[in-house]
Amino acid sequence: MTTARSSGEISTARRAGRAVGHALHRPFTGTAKGIRRATHAHGAGESGLGKLIELHAVNSAGDVMITVALASTVFFSVPTDQARGRVALYLAITMAPFALLAPVIGPLLDRIPHGRRAAMAGAMLARALLALTMSGAVATGGLQLYPAALGVLVASKAYGVVRSAVVPRLLPPNFSLVKANSRVTLGGLLATGIGAPIGVVLQHIGSSWPLYGASVVFGCGTFLAFTLPPKVDSAKGERKAQLVEQQRKPSLRTVGPSVFKGLLANATLRCLSGFLIFFLAFLLRVHPMAGQSAAVSLGIVGVAAGTGNALGTAVGALLRSRGPEIMIATVLTVVLGTAVVTAVFFAPVLVAMLAAVAGVSQALAKLSLDAMIQRDVPEEVRTSAFARSETLLQMAWVVGGAIGISLPLNGTLGMSVASALVAAGVFATVRGLLRAARRGTPHPRVA
Repeated sequence: MTTARSSGEISTARRAGRAVGHALHRPFTGTAKGIRRATHAHGAGESGLGKLIELHAVNSAGDVMITVALASTVFFSVPTDQARGRVALYLAITMAPFALLAPVIGPLLDRIPHGRRAAMAGAMLARALLALTMSGAVATGGLQLYPAALGVLVASKAYGVVRSAVVPRLLPPNFSLVKANSRVTLGGLLATGIGAPIGVVLQHIGSSWPLYGASVVFGCGTFLAFTLPPKVDSAKGERKAQLVEQQRKPSLRTVGPSVFKGLLANATLRCLSGFLIFFLAFLLRVHPMAGQSAAVSLGIVGVAAGTGNALGTAVGALLRSRGPEIMIATVLTVVLGTAVVTAVFFAPVLVAMLAAVAGVSQALAKLSLDAMIQRDVPEEVRTSAFARSETLLQMAWVVGGAIGISLPLNGTLGMSVASALVAAGVFATVRGLLRAARRGTPHPRVA
């Protein structure tokens, strides 16, 4: 009798345990299934685009954890004057060599068209190992931190170049390239929004913990890269594209004015992005928003920029790819107007508004550039064109950051410089873009 009662109690306890386990497990499995349904919708699962979206989400989560660790070490852990010196040193040691290395990344990756999955996996693995290397130096901020940070930056951009080259190979039926890139970018932005607070929590545990987390994330990405379909490694029909014409090879200049002017306009917006990140980081630390701490002030501007970028990407996914020249000219003009208003009537709310408008505009302009490359660049050189455009845009961001770090911390002066940067881009590109839109772009010829 006692034995039967004990067996019944054990059985009841087991059922209760299973019920609790299912209750705790269901939210996670339900979320995972929901994410999988979203990333694999409308044929993205069958084409392999869904797996690329998930891989890019992993990449973005790992990158933002490293950013949290570096920001806490290089920027927040020391007084403002010392932080400015550290950031300048970071730019000099990491960005300057990268500016020299960036032009060779695209051509180097062109040589391994049959190993794109391995290249992305290698970029993930390199950052996983470098994150562990940085974890020992992040607390002290010693010079050994910076070579590792340079390696992370190079690996991150190498991944980005290969990803851009891969997207055209994974287009589902009836998918435009602008829509595919919108989905990939949105996945990365959502992962950044999740990874950033996780990185902050890990930072409170210890300065090395965000890097440990990043190493784990990139380790998972290493294996996930090999789950992409084999057609990613196909190079059938591809040739290299140069940014200047050499020996009658096809180039971005030879496919009509739209792509080249669109690239210059995007470089302007990317330069503005780098400028705002570095200039406002120091300005708001010394002169935070009224009633707010420096960290909260930076957080408000960062959220505004991130929200704007996500909104622009979402809007781009809904828009048709027609008239990308008009779109780029419009957003560039809107950014110029917003920057001028912010410079004349400088106020924290206008700074946040400029960050949001710049985020929306950068996303829409990049998606429009992608659409023009898809439309105007022949398929056999399109992959290489994406690689080179990504490299130039990163270099523009570096230039903007260098300008931002060198200016005095005067809000009106900084926003005036931002206005001048955008005005130069408007002067150089808008007229040509509108002219190209009016007359239409002829079908490109490959010499």
